[in-house]
Amino acid sequence: MNPPDWRVHLADGVTPESVDLAAGGTLVGAWTAAWAAAPERTVFSTLDGQRTTAAELAERTEDAAGRLASAGLAPGDRLLLSAQPSIDVIVAYVGALRYGLTIVPANTAATARELSDVVAEARPALAILDDPDRAVPGLRAVPPDLAGLSRAAVPGLDAARPTDTALVVYTSGTTGAPKGVPLSHANLLASAHAVRIAWRWTPDDRLALCLPLFHVHGLGVGLHGTLVTGASAVVMPRFAPEAVATAVQRAGATMFFGVPTMYHRLAASPHLADLRPLRLAVSGSAPLPADLHATVAEGSGQRVLERYGMTETIMLVSNPYDGERRPGTVGFPLPGVSVRLVPREGGVTEIEVAGPNVIDGYLDRPDANAEAFTVDGWFRTGDLGELDEDGYLRISGRAKELIITGGYNVYPREVEEVLRAHPDVADAAVVGAPSAEWGETVVAFVVPAGGTQDRARLEEWCAERLAPYKRPREWRWIESVPRNALGKVLRHELR
Repeated sequence: MNPPDWRVHLADGVTPESVDLAAGGTLVGAWTAAWAAAPERTVFSTLDGQRTTAAELAERTEDAAGRLASAGLAPGDRLLLSAQPSIDVIVAYVGALRYGLTIVPANTAATARELSDVVAEARPALAILDDPDRAVPGLRAVPPDLAGLSRAAVPGLDAARPTDTALVVYTSGTTGAPKGVPLSHANLLASAHAVRIAWRWTPDDRLALCLPLFHVHGLGVGLHGTLVTGASAVVMPRFAPEAVATAVQRAGATMFFGVPTMYHRLAASPHLADLRPLRLAVSGSAPLPADLHATVAEGSGQRVLERYGMTETIMLVSNPYDGERRPGTVGFPLPGVSVRLVPREGGVTEIEVAGPNVIDGYLDRPDANAEAFTVDGWFRTGDLGELDEDGYLRISGRAKELIITGGYNVYPREVEEVLRAHPDVADAAVVGAPSAEWGETVVAFVVPAGGTQDRARLEEWCAERLAPYKRPREWRWIESVPRNALGKVLRHELR
């Protein structure tokens, strides 16, 4: 059985021929057109009373572009961005894209050491950081409000082409070597239009936006979708159940996008019922347990819509807006996306995809491209899938050794290398363990050197070298790490 066609997502009266995933030409082309259509509309607001209209956003982002130009940046240069969500961050981000820069988003939990790895790969010309302690030596850093930069004239604003790279997102492979994912304006625009169409997003919607803006969930779906649609968003620096409740109950949010960990915390809080006025609640970045889906529905009336995507593809598949939102599945291909299931050894099938949202290839990594793309141009997701009797896609596992915790990806090799560098560790292996709250948690299996089993020392070591979500939450002491004849860790034996 092949997954159903993407036309299942179209509203009554919408024809496939009317779907234009390239409308606007580029991200900034679509955004500026939306601002011109309704200049007095509030686009972004905060819970402490800040508001920015479309006309003000156009003016402020032009000013930001001028400030970046004054710093010596030129179109095509790369800009590292690592800061908590705020209107200032959004203004800097949008201004940079209007100027023709390429953004390199980085996790706000990343240490200076981790950021230095990204800088070595990406070679940005400037960094925007909200924490000066994470500055990388040799790279100039400025705060999100671009304080300290004067303004310069910017000729040729909004001149990006659809094929120009808007984002380079760095994601590690199973070998631990970082891979740059270059997402073009056309890739990101197609995905934003696809979810706009499938989820019935309109200018009257207001998104409760508390997802991080270094991740394609918050950036490529939440922020880009809001701007492409001409809608609005309540911007929050971080997730908290009471803040989401306030955004819905007092600020009039009609949509909320979250990861399963957020829904778990909402369900455990006194604020779950406050989600009832929402028009749409979406979950992604990790599987949403069926029992949590039922708990949220019972406590708030929200039938959470689950979807599936990747950094390399943005959004791929979604449960239907009008039809049944089936727990444990991710639904059907989004507009413009093609999905096929390809047999693999062991009787499983891997998900392969194609569409205007899919990257052309990794940055400067022909080896990774040869592995990731088929000879006929389809992208191998590395995820295993199956279809139920009605054609809903279910993610059944991962071909790659990846841990998803709280919606973030953790690559075991990176954590293992940090552990093995400690003098008390002779060998180590890392796996994911199921967690109702996090989806998975990181579990470390350690072979002690000289019999030393000091968890506190190892936790302190990891805290200095790894972002919090990458650090082991459970520790196991073992005599040896199980490996095959080629030395590969047999993780299934540890699980």
